[in-house]
Amino acid sequence: VQLQASGGGLVQPGGSLRLSCEASRSFWFMGWYRQGPGKQREFVASMFKDGQKQYVDSVKGRFTISRDIPENMVILQMNSLTPEDTAVYYCSAVEGVETYWGKGTQVTVSS
Repeated sequence: VQLQASGGGLVQPGGSLRLSCEASRSFWFMGWYRQGPGKQREFVASMFKDGQKQYVDSVKGRFTISRDIPENMVILQMNSLTPEDTAVYYCSAVEGVETYWGKGTQVTVSS
C-alpha cells in the first residue's frame, strides 16, 4: 500500500494551501494528521467513504476535506492559515484493523 502526499510548502499567514494524497487502493477511511515542532502528532480531519467528515476544533471553518473516490484521493483545502498550522502533515488510511501512513509533507506558515 502506498500513500503519496503532495502540496505542502511555504505560505504567508492568511494564505491557502491544498494538500493531496493519492492511495494505491480504495480505503473506507482517509484522513490527515499533523505534527508541529516539539508537538505530538494530532488528528486534523478525516472523511469516510459515506461522506462523514470530522475536523479538529482548531481548523473548523478554515480547512475542508474532500475525497475523489474513483481516484483514491483525499484532499485537504487549507485556508486562513496561521503560524500555528505549521507542521508536517501526514496522510492516513484505514481499512479494518490496518492503518497506513504516507510520508509527511511540510507546511510552513510564516511571513
